[in-house]
Parts: sequence; structure tokens; C-alpha cells
Amino acid sequence: MKLSRPVTKQPPETIVALIDVVFFLLVFFMLIGRMDATAPFDVSPPTAETGADMPSGGITVSVSATGDLAVDGIEVEAGALDNSITARLTSTSETLVRINAHRDTELRHVLPLVSRIEALGARDVVLVVTPETTPPVR
Repeated sequence: MKLSRPVTKQPPETIVALIDVVFFLLVFFMLIGRMDATAPFDVSPPTAETGADMPSGGITVSVSATGDLAVDGIEVEAGALDNSITARLTSTSETLVRINAHRDTELRHVLPLVSRIEALGARDVVLVVTPETTPPVR
């Protein structure tokens, strides 16, 4: 008597392993890829000068954490800032303006201020910073 074995069906191939590989590749390339826009030309950011002496003379514009302004220690309204700086630039023949902003001041208060001061005729605008007391960890 001849016994025949039943025909075994091949289990269908699963693509679960392939999906896992594709998912890992996707995550890998997302982690190593650059997500920011790159400039079409070389951009070298400026280097901060820590420990350099502050230039003497000039006008000091102070900006509080809430955006309030003062020129040489006298509080001024935002609308009167241009007149106050122009008067000081012409009376003292200074071209240097220091901006001393509180560390919690939002950038939206400082950047337009730099543009306004330059438009008024200041040749040099210096941002006052506090150097770190401890060296950065690398």
C-alpha cells in the first residue's frame, strides 16, 4: 500500500518584517537628515568677543524685561525714543549706542530697536552681554 503524504500548503509570506525595516530606515534618515533650510551660499556666523572692554562714551539705551525703554537712565516712551536719541546724537556728536537689555527681554523688543537706532544715524550699535562665569561644557 502506498501512503501519500498530504500536501502541505506554504504559509503566505508576511511583509511584517519588511515593514519593520522600512520603518527603522525612515526613523534613521529622519534623525540624521537636516531639517532646516540651507543657504545657497556660505554663511559663517560671527564670533562673540567675551572679555573685551566696553567702548567708552556714547549713548546707553536700556530695555526692561517687559520692553520699557530708557535713554541714559531716563525712562522714555517708545514713541519718543527717536527724538531722544536724535537729540543726543546731534548734541554730543557721538555715533556709538549701547543697548543694555534685560536677559528676559523678548527678541521682538530688541531687534527693531537696533534697526531704528541705525536709521537715526548711529554708526556703531553694541549689545551689552554678561560673560559666562563658568566655561561651557564640551
